[in-house]
Amino acid sequence: MRLPILLLAVGCTLLSGCMSSPGGPEYQWDPTVVRDYLPVLVGGLQLTLFLTVTSLAGGLAFGLVVAMVRVGKVWVLNPIAIAYIEFVRATPLLIQLVWIYYSLPIILNIQIPSLWAAVIGLTLNLGAFAAEAFRSGLRAIPRDQIDAADVLGLRYLQRMQYVVVPQAFRIIFPVLISLSVTAFKDTALVSTLGIADLMYQGQTVASQTYRPLEILSAVALIYFVIAFPFTTLSRRLEVHMARHLRTG
Repeated sequence: MRLPILLLAVGCTLLSGCMSSPGGPEYQWDPTVVRDYLPVLVGGLQLTLFLTVTSLAGGLAFGLVVAMVRVGKVWVLNPIAIAYIEFVRATPLLIQLVWIYYSLPIILNIQIPSLWAAVIGLTLNLGAFAAEAFRSGLRAIPRDQIDAADVLGLRYLQRMQYVVVPQAFRIIFPVLISLSVTAFKDTALVSTLGIADLMYQGQTVASQTYRPLEILSAVALIYFVIAFPFTTLSRRLEVHMARHLRTG
């Protein structure tokens, strides 16, 4: 309950400051502008959710493959996987998106639509963080279970499919939810590529109506309403798993 109360207090403070600024005209808060342009914001939200779901599906799948390469320690692929993870985690997502959209077409002599450039950038970014999460989950599996799978005659891929990966998913599930929330918020950066997501539509409407406070506050509220339940779920799962590990 502390976070919603804190947000409400901060919002009230900012609102009172905007409505009565010293030495200037009072700002008249007009919530009707949000109502009038709500369909536009909802349309942007739909694209934001598409980007989130698409990058999540691709990023988690790619991250799992990279994590299996890291754990398997294939001497040819392991250095490439390490370089990919470290480079993506050490550079800003905004630069990655801009580079993929503007520089990659020049290098490869192809044209990448802005939407798919955003999907590629978000997927690769999420995949690096997911790979490290999966790697920690794979390493957390007790060695005796892997040895038992070897005794049963399971090959490497079978061992991963039936023994290791399902347990790793359960261990890192709270982390995956946190990564999902981060992916949802990071989609706001694709507005720099001219993609009409929620943030882009909010900025456009704010510049057209000269009502940035109302519109951008509504945009922030939409992000919060969608992301907050998942962050709460992530915290509860972490507490539940901590208790389970202590009692187990």
